[in-house]
Amino acid sequence: MHTALTLITIVLNAAIGLADLAKAKFVLATSQAVDVPPSWLPVLGTLKLAGAAGLVLGLAGIEPIGTAAAIGLILFYLGAIVAHVRARQFATTVAPLLFLGLAVAAL
Repeated sequence: MHTALTLITIVLNAAIGLADLAKAKFVLATSQAVDVPPSWLPVLGTLKLAGAAGLVLGLAGIEPIGTAAAIGLILFYLGAIVAHVRARQFATTVAPLLFLGLAVAAL
């Protein structure tokens, strides 16, 4: 089960990271709602992709990298939740909560 949850975490983080890099419409709408400038999206997307890549390395046997990646994703999504709550965008907090839960499960 742990491997399956980690694989789901990898796929979803890679997908949302690519959506950030592509500046998908839903990403732009959400980032605007929580006062995140579009210029930050490439960095945020790269961080999500790096987390996914680190989890892949963890599954491949480099456990310290996988652990560091999971911790990094946990911190990332805690920050995202803070941004959503600060902007009073409670409905859109569901996605970062889901990603946070997956990152915790991957750890």
